[in-house]
Amino acid sequence: MKVSNDFSGALRTFAYYMTSGTHYMLKDIEYLDLYGNEPSAIEMAYAIFANVLEMDSDGKVLNFKHAQRRATDYIRSYCDPTFEVSPPFEEWEVALYGPPDIEDRV
Repeated sequence: MKVSNDFSGALRTFAYYMTSGTHYMLKDIEYLDLYGNEPSAIEMAYAIFANVLEMDSDGKVLNFKHAQRRATDYIRSYCDPTFEVSPPFEEWEVALYGPPDIEDRV
């Protein structure tokens, strides 16, 4: 099963705005340096985005804005310790899953 075009578009769009430093949910937050200096923070933001994103049986993304909000709230809280994520992250939102089996990585 391939991922849907809608999922691909959601991931691409989120990645573009995150890596360009222009994500509207992170206005006034200096986060681009995290990419070179603290990649685990970026890793967690993408994990949260992927864990929270929901699709219907046709692969249509149902909650793009919410998934972005949860991921960008993590970055905001990482960069600004006074920012309180509400509601707090649940364990399933911040779960980090391993890569595919070694034979599937190349």
